[in-house]
Amino acid sequence: ALGLVGVRLRSVRNPDAAIEWLLDAGLRISLIAVAAYFVVRMGTAAARRFEHEMSRGSGPDIHERSKRANTLGRLLQKTLSTLVFGIAALMILRELDVDITPVLTGAGIAGLAVGFGAQTLVRDIISGFFLIVEDQVRVGDVAVVNGQGGLVEELNLRTIVLRDESGSVHVFPNGEVKTLANKSKDFSYFVLTFGVGYDDDPAVVMTAMREAGALVAADPEFGSYILEPLEVLGIEALESSQVVVKARMKTEPLKQWTVGREVRKHLVRLFAERGIAPPTGRTIVTLDRPGA
Repeated sequence: ALGLVGVRLRSVRNPDAAIEWLLDAGLRISLIAVAAYFVVRMGTAAARRFEHEMSRGSGPDIHERSKRANTLGRLLQKTLSTLVFGIAALMILRELDVDITPVLTGAGIAGLAVGFGAQTLVRDIISGFFLIVEDQVRVGDVAVVNGQGGLVEELNLRTIVLRDESGSVHVFPNGEVKTLANKSKDFSYFVLTFGVGYDDDPAVVMTAMREAGALVAADPEFGSYILEPLEVLGIEALESSQVVVKARMKTEPLKQWTVGREVRKHLVRLFAERGIAPPTGRTIVTLDRPGA
């Protein structure tokens, strides 16, 4: 087209050869790039469709299915993008008459060398694979990893990323995960302990706890989060200055804190009405006077 309008490119000594290359190798390179783009787009759409299908329906396990679908969908998208673009890059290099045999040979040797020095990386990837396959934790769960709690924002083959309540982000290599406690798998428990004095009747305290739980369960805003009524476990401990009473309530995942705050609000009012107060410490002092 430039030649037809009288423009001559000095850098192109043989326009016919350039046109032939564009219609041959150039066209194949364009097709490879477009095909890679569409494959990744189709894979992304399929992953999103997979997430949507797993998240459909209703029931108590809908949140669990949604979190697992989100985790698997992200992993599939990242893996597919890396694989497709890597293959497309090698094919384009071949079309550019770049001998990729040394590249593959060098990559194999480098991979072998890195493999000896990257045992930690391999361990992280294998550990991450089993974390995902065994469904131990998902994106959106609240978990405690190596003593640090937070919301799981990312779960990759190499790392698990938590964000705590203050907004700090904690990154743990999967191979370094020694202890993992998932606080939102299938269901959760709101655990309540309250200390009363030895002069108070524990039965009155337990009755007030049950009434507070019943009030929250009857509330339309919070009742849907509750899976079982408040269960009073009884006297947990006899300490020097107080009697510790323990109860718990089964809730949907991640709703134990919301329900717990509402139960405590009703407990404060009921305890005040019935004269139940936290015990005050007592100190007995004995004075000895010589010759008294």
